Amino acid sequence: MRALDLFCGGGLSSAGAHAAGFTTVAGIDFNQHALSAFAVNNPQARTYCARVEEIDTVALHEEIGPIDALIASPACTDHSRAKGSRPRDLVNMETALAVLPYARTMLPPILVIENVREMRNWRGYPELLQGLRDIGYGVSEHVLDASDYGVPQTRTRLFIVCLLGRPAPLSIPALRTGRPTVYSILEPKGKWKTRRLADKAEATRNRVEKAFEVLGRDTSFLTVFYGSDGLGYLELSKPLRTITTLGRFALVEPGPDGHTIRMLQVPELKRAMGVPENFHAGSGSVREQIRVIGNGVCAPVMEAILTHCRELITPALAA
Repeated sequence: MRALDLFCGGGLSSAGAHAAGFTTVAGIDFNQHALSAFAVNNPQARTYCARVEEIDTVALHEEIGPIDALIASPACTDHSRAKGSRPRDLVNMETALAVLPYARTMLPPILVIENVREMRNWRGYPELLQGLRDIGYGVSEHVLDASDYGVPQTRTRLFIVCLLGRPAPLSIPALRTGRPTVYSILEPKGKWKTRRLADKAEATRNRVEKAFEVLGRDTSFLTVFYGSDGLGYLELSKPLRTITTLGRFALVEPGPDGHTIRMLQVPELKRAMGVPENFHAGSGSVREQIRVIGNGVCAPVMEAILTHCRELITPALAA
């Protein structure tokens, strides 16, 4: 089965689609660094470095042929509560509506849109849902936590799941059980360079001291550099908190010469998104690679959605 990935980034959604038995035939994104990573991860796919809303959908359809699934992750920054009180870019918020011309032109049997759950508060959200229904899609909305789908990360996202000409699923069954933890993503001790906690900035030391007050000084944990809840640490026996586009997690470990600290590395963050070990996050700086990862979709969640949708539209495949 064939998929088109809009706002494809580095291809984390497509990794989930591949696991569900789909081949991504094309990806569109205006970020060249992310698109280059996508091309490595999907060598069979055509790539288009452009804004999704600027593509001629009829010409694209002629180039790539029919598709079975359209997956899209429109800009989310201006919907997210992490934006705070800063001005919101209304043009970015409208990018989700750009999915509609693709749906009208290509009529894929399966369509999935991913975004932050705050997208539901956007003034254009009812227009988007109605537009999908007018095309002939059954539409359902799901707020899913990746940690419920075998991903070692608590990442809650909105998924608009659509099936052409039939009711959309009311639930998305998990393909995996259990909630993997931070322990499962960590690289072997000694692989990455660490620094002495005593040499770090005072603000970092103070943050770690607060964790010591709760956890003691004899255990390893993550210190977390974001959030307004005052919980600046995370036990390794829990799933990772939501990965952002910046490095936000540092591993603190006790040692014979005092505590050490290091940031979580790209391979560890990839595992926390549920992508394969060979997933390519780009050839740029670590910061650029983390941005690709943090902008992505946890692959096992997309896999679960597309697997269930495929079974619904082709019952024989489920037998």
